[in-house]
Amino acid sequence: MIGHNPPHALLRPRLAIPFMLVALIWGSTWLVIKGQLDLAPASWSVAWRFLVATIGMGILVIAQKRDFRMTAGGHVAAMIIGITQFFFNFNFVYRAEMYLTSGLVAVVFSLLMLPNSIFARIFLGQPITPRFLLGTIIGLAGIVLLMAHEAHMAASLDHVLPGVLFAMLGLLSASTANVMQAAPIAAKRPLVVLLFWAMLWGTVADLVVAWVTAGPPVFPSSWEYWAGIFYLAIIGSVVTFPLYFFLIREIGAGRAAYNGVIVPIVAMLLSTLFEGYAWSFLALLGAFLALFGMVVALRAKQVPPKSKFQS
Repeated sequence: MIGHNPPHALLRPRLAIPFMLVALIWGSTWLVIKGQLDLAPASWSVAWRFLVATIGMGILVIAQKRDFRMTAGGHVAAMIIGITQFFFNFNFVYRAEMYLTSGLVAVVFSLLMLPNSIFARIFLGQPITPRFLLGTIIGLAGIVLLMAHEAHMAASLDHVLPGVLFAMLGLLSASTANVMQAAPIAAKRPLVVLLFWAMLWGTVADLVVAWVTAGPPVFPSSWEYWAGIFYLAIIGSVVTFPLYFFLIREIGAGRAAYNGVIVPIVAMLLSTLFEGYAWSFLALLGAFLALFGMVVALRAKQVPPKSKFQS
């Protein structure tokens, strides 16, 4: 069940630390993903990432002395989350990065608070308050400016359109998983156990589709590739997803997704350091509006939700 925290709740370390940690880590993953695309088919990179992540999540379940067993309803929830988050979402993301800069894909994903808020309103009965709506509009204006800057920097519109389509499909898949895990049928399950089974279901789908679409398993000889796989699997998945899903349960899917507003800014800062990314006035204004909108929206009062999903 989603917690009822006051507007200033994110100032508390219990929520502020995971919120910022997830943003910083996920802001770094876009560069790592981009660097893997030339070394192996995207489908196999996704499959290897979540095979390692599933093992890591299983170790975390054991370390926390949790019971792996779940009810049939729990497995249904885990399967939906696994297929939407760890299969569809990431396969779409990796393909989007074949067409777009990592910064632009990150910017598209910062729109996550929009479908999250809408789906949470429809399926979880979580109201959208006027202040949250105002903050979202301001934040979206900033994201549009960031997107316009990135699109202007792209080499060809022919690459932008299919890339944005893949990114939007990934966005909707991730939002479905976000809202599903906050529903009572999933929320009553321990996070690490739910995530283990979700990752397992997603990994099975990843492996099958990778073999069908990209042929037999591909094992790149580059140590950098495998270092990236382990970083994405352990730091970018096993560490972050329990923290992010915890935030969704505590502050709601819409507010938790504002984490994604920080992610592209982190990605662009890292790109400045490692790829020579040049900030324009448009990008700076977009970043300011996105962050200001996030502050306004996150200070909006939470109203107790009325979920339509029951266990």
